[in-house]
Amino acid sequence: MSFPLLTATAALPAIGAIATAAVPAARRTAAKWLALLVSIATLALAIAVLVRFDPDGARYQLTESHAWIADFGVRYELGVDGIGVALLALTALLIPFIILAGWHDADPLETGSRRWRPTQGFFALILAVEAMVIISFEATDVFLFYIFFEAMLIPMYFLIGGFGDRAHAGTDENAAAQRSYAAVKFLLYNLVGGLIMLAAVIGLYVVAGNFSLQEIAEARANGTLDMATNTERWLFLGFFFAFAVKAPLWPLHTWLPNAMGEATAPVAVLITAVVDKVGTFAMLRFCLQLFPEASKWATPAILVLAVISIIYGALLAVGQRDIKRLVAYASISHFGFIIMGIFAMTSQGQSGATLYMVNHGISTAALMLVAGFLISRRGSRLIADYGGVQKVAPVLAGTFLIGGLATLSLPGLAPFVSEFLVLVGTFARYPVIGIIATLGIVLAALYTLVLYQRTMTGPVKPEVSAMPDLRVRELVVVAPLVVLLIFLGVYPKPVTDIVNPAVKSTMSDVHKKDPKPEVEAAK
Repeated sequence: MSFPLLTATAALPAIGAIATAAVPAARRTAAKWLALLVSIATLALAIAVLVRFDPDGARYQLTESHAWIADFGVRYELGVDGIGVALLALTALLIPFIILAGWHDADPLETGSRRWRPTQGFFALILAVEAMVIISFEATDVFLFYIFFEAMLIPMYFLIGGFGDRAHAGTDENAAAQRSYAAVKFLLYNLVGGLIMLAAVIGLYVVAGNFSLQEIAEARANGTLDMATNTERWLFLGFFFAFAVKAPLWPLHTWLPNAMGEATAPVAVLITAVVDKVGTFAMLRFCLQLFPEASKWATPAILVLAVISIIYGALLAVGQRDIKRLVAYASISHFGFIIMGIFAMTSQGQSGATLYMVNHGISTAALMLVAGFLISRRGSRLIADYGGVQKVAPVLAGTFLIGGLATLSLPGLAPFVSEFLVLVGTFARYPVIGIIATLGIVLAALYTLVLYQRTMTGPVKPEVSAMPDLRVRELVVVAPLVVLLIFLGVYPKPVTDIVNPAVKSTMSDVHKKDPKPEVEAAK
């Protein structure tokens, strides 16, 4: 029996979470180092998955299958395709940086008071989320996926509600209430989506007789499982609604600005760069593969919602006074591009969408973590409280600028390639949608450059005149992300080589081919 590498990749952070939580209260530093070492070991396992994965091999590789709840046809089935392995690697890559960036975010504020913060719990919850996200990218049993899709809400709820942004600590009497509101809103939105999906999961079992993604997809492809049109559409809507909440897609997005605004910067990165990717990933893996005809039926409406997300998120980002909420609304706009690429039903669009998931995770992590370092120094999230930072902390300002330029998809940085592919793929089949979506690029340049101008340039405000530059730990967090943004912006081939075969299979699932260019043949 071969080594269960996929199980090990998810089990290691789960075991690490339990071990970290069990560290004695007086050994906070030991708990931090344990969590960091576990996350690095998980990254090593993810690299092993990447090395063993063959892009030209079978669609699902490193598969594991064991009986679980036999009476209901539920199996413990794992497997990764090119899309899943790319996002698994992204998750494992970001968690060590998230832990390092949040090294002091859960230290006690006032020992013995009600504002004491359990450091061990903070890092244990991060590892728990990592384990659940990783197994979500690996699960090929629909019921198994659903369990962890929902279970990750619990540790995220405590991370948002229990460990708020220190920009509020001790200065805002409503800080705890605001964190609680954000956490409850996050939980309720996603629970409603999950309950609707549960009904669809049960309906799928009634129709198909099992929960195996591969068996159901094969039965659909060879005609042995023929769903009624209305049945397929209702099941698709049940799945898609839950994924659209998680993504998030307008108008189901309103939980995200609250959650990212009230969470610490590392937890905000965990939300938008890691957890939310499960929603867009699941659209590709489950919606298109299980319900191909319904996916094509819903495409026009979804594309309209995606374009609204792009424009709406960008417009609200322009008007934000809060740095973290600005990044949150920018992410809503970016998720609109990802969803638009998925449902453009072209290979360029879906390859761009998958690449965008990876690149958005890296660029958002870079920008938000540097913003977190900035906010922790000044103690304020308000843009108006900054000015002239580049004169007193040039390295911090420079990395902030690179993160911002990546957010607006500057050529030469990683998000540009993915956004370009999404727009090309969309324009090839839906030119009007593609043209309207380009307005999001213009607005991204506006909110990013205005943010940098107001915080980093101009006269040095007295409150930031003594601001220290990035420390060694912070440089260790930011520097690799900047290097990746530049490397993937110049040479995205390592990622596209992995995801393109999986995209080709997805296009085959929905029986779509790329439209031929409408160019008059040369005479």
